[in-house]
Amino acid sequence: AFWLAEMLRLGILPEGYIYPKEERPLRDLLRKRGHLVRLRTSLVNSLQNILSRNLGRKVNVNDMKVLKEDRISPLLEMNEDLALAGRVSKEAIDHLTQQIYKIEWAVQKKIALKEEYRYLLTLPGVGKILSLTIMLETGPINRFETVGDYVSYCRKVPSQWTSNGKWKGSGNTKNGNKYLAWAYSEASEFARRLYPEPRAYYNRKMQKANAAVAHSALANKLSRAGYYVMRDQVPFRPEKLFG
Repeated sequence: AFWLAEMLRLGILPEGYIYPKEERPLRDLLRKRGHLVRLRTSLVNSLQNILSRNLGRKVNVNDMKVLKEDRISPLLEMNEDLALAGRVSKEAIDHLTQQIYKIEWAVQKKIALKEEYRYLLTLPGVGKILSLTIMLETGPINRFETVGDYVSYCRKVPSQWTSNGKWKGSGNTKNGNKYLAWAYSEASEFARRLYPEPRAYYNRKMQKANAAVAHSALANKLSRAGYYVMRDQVPFRPEKLFG
């Protein structure tokens, strides 16, 4: 206890952030939504593989997720076993989609985006649910002194030890907030698909490396932009990030 008090007096004892108790249930509910989204994605990928192997082509993901109509089972009706696999997968995907919508509806009814986080909606790939996720996982942005601290907390920087330009190992890649890491990864994927500037940046990175590196680089960019729009209370400007 004396040693802790002395470190605190000297200002060299790192202090943890205690999340407000009243907001924890909603934060955990959005974490559960993220878990369900990942489960649904694994089912969609599995079903996509079944269709690709047996039909020789890919099927639009939105056709798999649509709730009002089963567009998958008729494609596999040439074989009873394949039809059953497709029907079971589709029912599981639909059930998860309904639960995801239920959580989104409940969260949006109980909490709205706070004034200091309103500009998160201007980030490419960030909608209402992702902005709420980022807000609840980030907490007060002023607890991060620099953009590097925030991006590191989001797990969007490489953890490497180097000496004289040589690689000497890596740090703990599990430090930071895995939910923020997931949120900005999701935003990166949506931004790449829907916005021209992020897509052009992604394509440039992919030419130099590969898709995984390009995706991580774009997520890093978006997390840096998220820090500044929250700290400075300004809308996102693509020319400053991708110019």
